[in-house]
Amino acid sequence: MKNRREFLLKSAIGATGLVLAPTWLQGAPALIKSYNKPDSKINGVQIGCITYSFRSMPDQSLEANIRYIKESGISAVEMMGEPVEYFAGMPQPTFNRMRGFQLGGKQRRGEELTESEKAELADIRQQSEAYAKVASDWRTKTDFKKFEQAGKLFKEAGITLYAFKPNAFGVNNSDLEVAYGMKAAKILGADHVTLEHPSDDAQTLRLGKLGDTNKMKVGYHGHEQQTFGFWDTALSQSSSNGLNFDAGHYIAAGHTDMMELIQKQQGRIWSMHVKDRQIPANGKGNLPWGTGNTPIADILQMIRDKKYKFPATIELEYQVPEGSDAVKEVQKCLEFCRKALA
Repeated sequence: MKNRREFLLKSAIGATGLVLAPTWLQGAPALIKSYNKPDSKINGVQIGCITYSFRSMPDQSLEANIRYIKESGISAVEMMGEPVEYFAGMPQPTFNRMRGFQLGGKQRRGEELTESEKAELADIRQQSEAYAKVASDWRTKTDFKKFEQAGKLFKEAGITLYAFKPNAFGVNNSDLEVAYGMKAAKILGADHVTLEHPSDDAQTLRLGKLGDTNKMKVGYHGHEQQTFGFWDTALSQSSSNGLNFDAGHYIAAGHTDMMELIQKQQGRIWSMHVKDRQIPANGKGNLPWGTGNTPIADILQMIRDKKYKFPATIELEYQVPEGSDAVKEVQKCLEFCRKALA
């Protein structure tokens, strides 16, 4: 009898015999499928990250970004456009676009650029204008097979892509480019695209209408220009328009009504960036989580307790300490979230 029981058990574990397995074994395929895959949904709160967090890592390919996400323990992501688009065959620029993004962000935060940095940023912007024409031509002619392949890579890694942020939604981008970006997002599995708020009512109206047409939500990101009513016009223009809210920047702007804003707009917040910044009186700095003034734990607990549906996106903006790297720091941020939501 013992030998017969062992034989039956081994047969049940086999691929063709799983249907014969006892109840406790019938979950084996799901267990095998999820093995070695990240899970950053904590007590109902989806913790994600934006791949901008990995900008300091040496390899910026799509495959490397997926590896960074997975090693960080993150199972959902807001994906910057370039790694996916380069994977899909878009010509790469000869200048450092990420460097331009970093310097532009520094400028937007009100940080003083050195004269050499100003000259560097001006040169990058000039080259960007010429490159935009090359990218536009590629985007309006490309097929989407490589985007399908990219989507499979995320799925195989156990990562959900909930937002896509290509540089295709600006005032100077054609309607064809916008439609391209929304279609690519849909193929990748995203339910919304994100961009910096253009501070242009005509543009948010245009994007909202294109979002309606392409059945894709549009999340507008804000920096220190965010206010309680910052998104009101865009929200009134289209049900596709929503918030890509940034809690850290809101604190650095000196506002004290963030929890009320989140509660008011929770149904139109497509995703939210989380970072720890200081209030203006303390210097507005970006700091390791738990050492600034952003009430991160309170925000996460409110999302959990009120069962809000939008993801909380880790955005690593503080200086990576010597001897560490971006992956290790995102891991620390995720651990902070786990403790806050325990």
